[in-house]
Amino acid sequence: MGPLINWLKVFFTSRYGEKGATAIEYGLLVALIAVVIIVAVTAVGGNLKGMFNAVADEISTTIPAE
Repeated sequence: MGPLINWLKVFFTSRYGEKGATAIEYGLLVALIAVVIIVAVTAVGGNLKGMFNAVADEISTTIPAE
């Protein structure tokens, strides 16, 4: 991925000046942070679902049905 980032820096620096290169760097950082958040939520979400199901099962067996 290094050559792609370097190419984008050169492209945006030559076309838009230093602001374009900075903008693309911030855009790449935001995209990377978004991917990390999605992976973390997906990993934790499965565990939370299992935990809530276990609690719901325990409650349903503890509380008698009316």
